[in-house]
Amino acid sequence: MQMTSLTDLEVAEEMADAAREAILPFFRQTDLQTSNKLDDGFDPVTVADRDGEKAMREVLARYRPEDGIFGEEFGHVEGSSGRTWVLDPIDGTRGFISGTPTWGVLIALSTADGPIMGVIDQPYIGERFVGSADIAQVTGPAGKARMKTRQTTALDQAIVFTTFPEVGTPEDRAGFEAVAGQAKLTRYGMDCYAYALVASGQVDLVIESGLNAYDIQAPIAVIEAAGGVVTDWQGGPAHNGGRALAAANPELHAAALEVLRNF
Repeated sequence: MQMTSLTDLEVAEEMADAAREAILPFFRQTDLQTSNKLDDGFDPVTVADRDGEKAMREVLARYRPEDGIFGEEFGHVEGSSGRTWVLDPIDGTRGFISGTPTWGVLIALSTADGPIMGVIDQPYIGERFVGSADIAQVTGPAGKARMKTRQTTALDQAIVFTTFPEVGTPEDRAGFEAVAGQAKLTRYGMDCYAYALVASGQVDLVIESGLNAYDIQAPIAVIEAAGGVVTDWQGGPAHNGGRALAAANPELHAAALEVLRNF
């Protein structure tokens, strides 16, 4: 039973506000302590990641106690509603600890079939990208605007983003490079902000691998609301993580998928 009349979007906005308040004091602080989650490799986590997720979970405890939660830092809590909030308090912690404003807070509301609403929030810039069946909107320094993806249909005219070569196997990287080799422009290392740029009509493709569900579910909802397509490299669902292809429109998605299916 819901404890409030707030809509799901209003709950998500309150969560994003709470995460902003928790995380921003740590950004660009030279004495920020960083831990490594991996024995082999580097997957950083900071107190800002943990405090951001705690703040979002506190909002859900007040307004949606019946829903499940799946967060990067504190794991999975089962709910009774059949719905799950999927949280990544700082997507792009490497960027965060480097002082670049390309990290973001990711919030998705999902069912067993995948995300039905998503938020990509960039606290430092003050931009928030929201997508669902009812809304595709960016709010930022320039005010509010409806989001719509680009209509580029040819690979040789496309702008493509990725976190390669930072993540992924050699085979994954070969697939990405096969598409990027045909594109007009390739850019690297933008984490979730690249997906926001697809949704807001600035770039055409994002190609990644090695993702977790909390990395991709919010971007899926935001991009699809704006007219784009997100699948795995075989054209199937991407909401459980792994490989992902995000495209501005179905035609460009089909062109890139034709290449990636070989890998």
